[in-house]
Amino acid sequence: MHIIPAIDLIDGKCVRLTQGDYAQKKIYNEDPLEVALRFEDAGLTRLHLVDLDGAKAGHIINYRVLEKLAAQTALHIDFGGGLQSDADLRIAFECGARQVTGGTIAVKAPETFSAWLDQYGSERILLGADFKNGNIAVSGWQEETEQALRPFIEGWLAQGARYAICTDVSKDGLLQGSAVETYRELVEHFPDLKLIASGGVSSVAELETLRESGCYGAIVGKAFYEGKILLREIAGFLDS
Repeated sequence: MHIIPAIDLIDGKCVRLTQGDYAQKKIYNEDPLEVALRFEDAGLTRLHLVDLDGAKAGHIINYRVLEKLAAQTALHIDFGGGLQSDADLRIAFECGARQVTGGTIAVKAPETFSAWLDQYGSERILLGADFKNGNIAVSGWQEETEQALRPFIEGWLAQGARYAICTDVSKDGLLQGSAVETYRELVEHFPDLKLIASGGVSSVAELETLRESGCYGAIVGKAFYEGKILLREIAGFLDS
């Protein structure tokens, strides 16, 4: 299972929110590159980079940070937040993203997201399936839709998606554990899905549980920043 550290961006700074609430923002570092290099030095090879300004605004904003991190590290970066047009997608790829995540666009402009899958393939276009109260949440988690999680994923699998980043918004940033049972059920129900679990991951033991559940990856954010999971503790996952 891939351990994927997360860097969330507001005003070009490395921050974390609690349950997606922009009013509950904590700045951890004003230099995201310093954070990314720390992850890379620990042997991690991937990075989940989220443009929270872009997610709220509905278009890409922090692309210069993406460009800097892609140029000065060898990390495999998946980028999300505010990708709502072909122009946004082009900017993300030109600035060095290896993959992009589309959540809001998969709900509000499904024909565009489908075209992205057709053009770039499922290895480069990831489905963002973030949920709250069992329903998909979009627009930087500020809007809860009426689309239920499982049918949403099922529909996009039928259209060629293979990867999904799935965040339980209600657990994100609380460090009280992730939605392990939900992820286990999704993996069992969709054996071809490469599920990346996110939200609330708080311990190495929990990472072990997610791996045993069949998750392709797990995104770790606040647990790293708050010292709940130390970088040296994830050595056993680096070759898996």
